Amino acid sequence: MARRRKWLDTRGVPRFELRLKALGIAMFAVLACVSARLYYLQIVSTKQLAELADRNRIRTLRVPAPRGLVFDRKHRTLVDTRPSFDAVMVPEDSTDLTATIRNLERYLGNDHFADKLAEAQDEDRPAFEPVAIKERLTWEQVVALETHQLELPGVSIQVTPRRHYVYGSLAAHVLGYVGEVSKEDLAKLPGYHVGDEIGRFGLERGLEGYLRGVSGGRQIEVDAVGRRLRVLGEVPERPGYNVTLTLDLDLQQAAEQALGNRAGALVALDPNTGEVLAMASHPTFDPNQFAAGISPAAWRALIKDPSHPLENRAIQGVYPPGSTFKLVGAIAALEEKAVTPSTTFLCPGGLWYGNREYRCWRKEGHGNVALHRAIVQSCDVYFYQVGLRLGIDRLAHWANLLGLGKPTEIQLPGEKAGLIPSSAWKRRRFGERWYPAETLSVAIGQGYVGVTALQMAQLVAQIANGGIRYRPQFVRTIEDNDGRVVKVFNPEIEARLNIDPTVLEIVRNAMADVVNGPGGTAHRAQLEHIVVCGKTGTAQVVKEAQGQRVKEEELPEKFRDHGWFVAFAPKDNPQIAIACVIEHGGHGGSSAAPVVHDVLAKFFELYPPKPQLRAAKLQKVLASERYASN
Repeated sequence: MARRRKWLDTRGVPRFELRLKALGIAMFAVLACVSARLYYLQIVSTKQLAELADRNRIRTLRVPAPRGLVFDRKHRTLVDTRPSFDAVMVPEDSTDLTATIRNLERYLGNDHFADKLAEAQDEDRPAFEPVAIKERLTWEQVVALETHQLELPGVSIQVTPRRHYVYGSLAAHVLGYVGEVSKEDLAKLPGYHVGDEIGRFGLERGLEGYLRGVSGGRQIEVDAVGRRLRVLGEVPERPGYNVTLTLDLDLQQAAEQALGNRAGALVALDPNTGEVLAMASHPTFDPNQFAAGISPAAWRALIKDPSHPLENRAIQGVYPPGSTFKLVGAIAALEEKAVTPSTTFLCPGGLWYGNREYRCWRKEGHGNVALHRAIVQSCDVYFYQVGLRLGIDRLAHWANLLGLGKPTEIQLPGEKAGLIPSSAWKRRRFGERWYPAETLSVAIGQGYVGVTALQMAQLVAQIANGGIRYRPQFVRTIEDNDGRVVKVFNPEIEARLNIDPTVLEIVRNAMADVVNGPGGTAHRAQLEHIVVCGKTGTAQVVKEAQGQRVKEEELPEKFRDHGWFVAFAPKDNPQIAIACVIEHGGHGGSSAAPVVHDVLAKFFELYPPKPQLRAAKLQKVLASERYASN
């Protein structure tokens, strides 16, 4: 027995020692791993982990800069920036994201918050970067979020500057609108950030570099659920520059009120500087829709609207000018010696050329007519003859000299050039020669001719000021927030036309009688004590069949003629030049002339001529020489 116990004892000791060694090795390995991990965390990664810890406690928030203000010429605010209370969320601060989203839906309504967070994650959003989940909160929603912060970890309210258009749709096509910066913009434009506003149209787009400010930053300390505790540091933002326009708020309101619900455009210029006093286009839109974040449904409704409310008809609407183009023909014919003021043509109501009759608007004709009465009563046959004497290329040359058929280079994106046809143009466009009969249509502003309202306002301004073409501009100054002028937009002369002053005086006298004389076609544009000079136009939309005359009221509205009226006033000291087109309005004397009358009346109410000169000017005009009617 003793020997057996001894044998058992001697057999157990080695096994125990082996286990002890194995246990020691295991403990050493564990301690080595722990030590290595501690070394890695405390020595190797100490800086990185400290930064991560700080990010859980300290956040850097970007503070967007408000865009610059926009004023009219009298420094009345047209566009400003107002605070918007937006709900933002840092998903990393929520331990139960599903519960947080459910609480958000309870207090803010079901607004697809989960989809917005998922979309933000798909865009490789940096950790702890706030995600905008609902903009422009109501006061009740702000109170609800602030009251239930403990139920909404990671959710906070951020005050963001948002664009506000003080008068809604007023001058919307000039002012434009802003939208949220897109992925494409972020890829090609440095300095922009997700959620920033960027100019999309009109002034907002054209002067984006001035209106956009420089964002600032704020370093804040937060608690475990992302609630702000205190501000640690701040870099102030710099607001955008302020812009003063040449537009007059009162005149702009008068122009849009005069247009009413009719589709069309009106442009008013200062003929002595080229400044845009008013620019109206209708139908219009409210740019505040875009500043608030337009919904996909609202955007589709706008772009699919058959009336095209987003189109700035003043610079993008191209129309045949109708009889307003006869002003070009008159200047060209006198300058080229194709006619004289006393040259007469017989108007029996039409002109046969080839195997077709080209009719005058007046069925019974005008009889023997010279230039003055041809302009006053808008005789088509007279200007058919003028077109034949000039030829298409000389007529096109003078139209181009006067600024038609090419952009005015106003500081608004999207301007269209229009079209003045020539023999060379037709060869390029159709590979065909020009036929003389086609010149007859061009001579009365029909056929291939297409112009914009701004071009026609520029044309009549040149007639008013003696042949100087100014570049139209609608910005006067750009200033910083301390009132220091950053840039001044002085009048810019594009061309000084070498037109005989006598020629322009002949045309001006005829334009005065269009409004004020017997037989004139625009009596509805008359003003008391102020001589208005103008020219009506009616542009065909649908060509009539040979030998048929269709009454305007018998046509569907979409096939009715466009009505034009261009004017300047006063005659001897022009202060304003206007062009107005009314789509499908019929005769310009009855559709466009009353609109221009209302705008002129408002202008001279705002800027009356000097009283001591008024009577003298009127007397001089009434006593001036009138050219013989026959």
